[in-house]
Amino acid sequence: MKTKQAFNTYLPSWEYVPDAEPHIVDGRVYIYGSHDLFNGINFCLGDYVCWSAPVDDLGNWRYEGEIFKREEDPAAPWFKITNGLAAPDMVQGPDGRFYLYYFMGGTKMISIAVSDTPGGKYEFYGYVSYDDGTPIGKRGEPFQFDPAIFMDDDGKLYLYTGFAFGGNPILLDGSKPTEHGPMVFEIDTADMKTVLKGPDYMGVLTHEEAKGTPYEPQPFGEASSMRKFGDKYYFIYSSLNSHNLCYAVSDKPNAGFEFGGVLISCGDIGLPGVPDTDHAKNYTGNTHGSLIEIEGKYYVFYHRHTNRKQSSRQACAEEIRFEDGKFYQAEMTSCGLNGGPLHGKGRYPTYIACNLYGKSGTKFLSMIKIPKKDNPYLTQDGGDRNGGPDQYVANVCDGAVVGFKYFDLSKTRKLRMIVKGNAEGTVEIRTKEDGEPIATIPVTPTREKKGFVTQLPAGLSEKEALFFRFNGKGAFNFYLLDLA
Repeated sequence: MKTKQAFNTYLPSWEYVPDAEPHIVDGRVYIYGSHDLFNGINFCLGDYVCWSAPVDDLGNWRYEGEIFKREEDPAAPWFKITNGLAAPDMVQGPDGRFYLYYFMGGTKMISIAVSDTPGGKYEFYGYVSYDDGTPIGKRGEPFQFDPAIFMDDDGKLYLYTGFAFGGNPILLDGSKPTEHGPMVFEIDTADMKTVLKGPDYMGVLTHEEAKGTPYEPQPFGEASSMRKFGDKYYFIYSSLNSHNLCYAVSDKPNAGFEFGGVLISCGDIGLPGVPDTDHAKNYTGNTHGSLIEIEGKYYVFYHRHTNRKQSSRQACAEEIRFEDGKFYQAEMTSCGLNGGPLHGKGRYPTYIACNLYGKSGTKFLSMIKIPKKDNPYLTQDGGDRNGGPDQYVANVCDGAVVGFKYFDLSKTRKLRMIVKGNAEGTVEIRTKEDGEPIATIPVTPTREKKGFVTQLPAGLSEKEALFFRFNGKGAFNFYLLDLA
């Protein structure tokens, strides 16, 4: 039974778990992902952690703990900055145990850890290897990365890997990117690690092979994931433009995949009115995630970027339309797993903002922080995890827009912004991004957190967005939003 509203990010705002693979075990959804650090100088520097929630209460997430440490892998390089634990996936074996497949930077291999319970802890088990004991990745194959593991209904086990970004620094060890899309291996379930067949290619195209095909706008980049709905197989991946999570569909788990479409963009690119990155509704960067059916509804899991760079990524999810075997692109919202708009009365942290940009638009983030000038952004004041301070929207400057979707405002009459900063001007509040303001709030400089209040008009609906645009001098931090 639902007890809490669900937001994006659906985990605590001080937690940074991108690349999420959701799996249901005994009525709970377990999340397996990478683990970024707040303000980390590279991706995936944290050890693996796991969170779970009841399938009927997706706002109530429980910390399962730190489930695997990099030092437990015998091949772990000593230099932690480059040996990030990236994008794991989990499957339950025929022996009832739970197997975590993962990649560690600097190894070229796909590693495995195992646990008796889905929430860990996991113990190192071995490497995916050919029958002579040679780990995959050690025979000159294209770079092994982002493993996805999938057990079919007939008991056959498949591993998917691949990385197509030529020139990426991760390939400085001499590895080569894939030219033919993701690879698939059939794995022996007797030991969960020996290759029976592969690598084979699946028909998910990239680079030159994608030209002139339906894959050309969204060629394979990385972030393999596999799911089955009905009698169809859905391969999920991130395209070479990096910010789009896409899918391909087939009647088989290992061949014949045809391009399906875009599932979600971390800048809403591709939705009506958002033709390209110049019009993105949030800062873009890489993305990775998957699909899952929960209680008869379908959801896409992905991540967003915070703190003005790519390596502070956070877990997000949205309900997604699925009809006649086709998925339709979802939009980023503040209420993704909630099952509907948020209540129109109560206090909300501003880190649930789903649209965020300055007067010059957004940017594709890199590993180097973009300047603060003209750029509002999500951040926190110090800390890292285990109860660290909540995030908030920082540097709301002239022309900045902070957007939330969606609220039931049918009975909401008062709105209060809680802010702090050296700003003077007016905040315009809209329910449509380019619509007329429904209210305004004068803002003046304040050294302490202070509430600024306005009345909302009657006649608002049960599903409304709220967009805040500041016009004025200076900048303020936006912490909380009160609705009454």
